[in-house]
Amino acid sequence: MLPPDPAARPSDRAANPANPAAPPTGPAARPANLAAPSAGRPARAGGDGRRGSARTLLGLALGLAVGLVAGVLAGPDAPGWLAPYLPVAVVAAIDALVGGLRAALERVFDDRVFVGSFLVNTAAAVLLAALGERLGVGGPLTTAVLIVFGIRIFTNVTSLRRPPPRG
Repeated sequence: MLPPDPAARPSDRAANPANPAAPPTGPAARPANLAAPSAGRPARAGGDGRRGSARTLLGLALGLAVGLVAGVLAGPDAPGWLAPYLPVAVVAAIDALVGGLRAALERVFDDRVFVGSFLVNTAAAVLLAALGERLGVGGPLTTAVLIVFGIRIFTNVTSLRRPPPRG
């Protein structure tokens, strides 16, 4: 057994007075790059998680394909009032999806961040398009929103082609 690190802060050491040489436990003992397991969320089984993430990606791809086919076959019509906002909402949603794919491939995906990004990006894009309509510059502001999200999408797609940095 290793002696305790004398340079460690008292909060980093074990809180076990019976065995002061015990390795540290709790949040201070965890390396900064390892997240603590979330309360209420079960830990995933399967070792390094590669098999589970491959199944998840396959399930997501299959769900996306089924949804696209169902949407094309059903041919829904959007209400007239939604027409100026739908393109920016779709592009913002695609930006969130590509960003989520990038995060998943970099193994830093967090479902809460993804859902938050999806909702906030889509709402911000629609609000900017609505603001442009109210100000009388709907076309140019909508174009600017589409350009910004398009750049973000292409930046994320470009980073998907590059291998992750080894470190």
